[in-house]
Amino acid sequence: MRTNSLNQNELEALRILWEGGELKPASIQGRFSWPIENATLRSVLANLVQKGHLTRKLHGKAFFYGARVKKTTLLQNMLRTMARVFAGGSSRELVARLVETGDIEPEDLELIRRATAENTSQKTKRKSTITIRMR
Repeated sequence: MRTNSLNQNELEALRILWEGGELKPASIQGRFSWPIENATLRSVLANLVQKGHLTRKLHGKAFFYGARVKKTTLLQNMLRTMARVFAGGSSRELVARLVETGDIEPEDLELIRRATAENTSQKTKRKSTITIRMR
């Protein structure tokens, strides 16, 4: 799956499918945040299937599309790419750049601290569970 070559329409289609599950093209088109022509949407969906991001299944006479890639997986891949391009591969430097540019507000930093603490706590619990199982 290529993650660094998604355009705005492709990202919007993925967002809609993550939120709505498997949908027909008309339903996807109706949920777009901006107007999109039917032919353009069909091209977007075909590209996402070809890139491995979507599934396409025939139900009766209609095709339904669904997200094949998880939202968190795509986010992680895109953030790694952004860190590599904008911050020498460092997630820490990427966050620092976002703070410097004003894209992350001071109150957002508290949310980041809490998420980091929760993530660290979960990793510690998993390590403890693994250690217990190995004894």
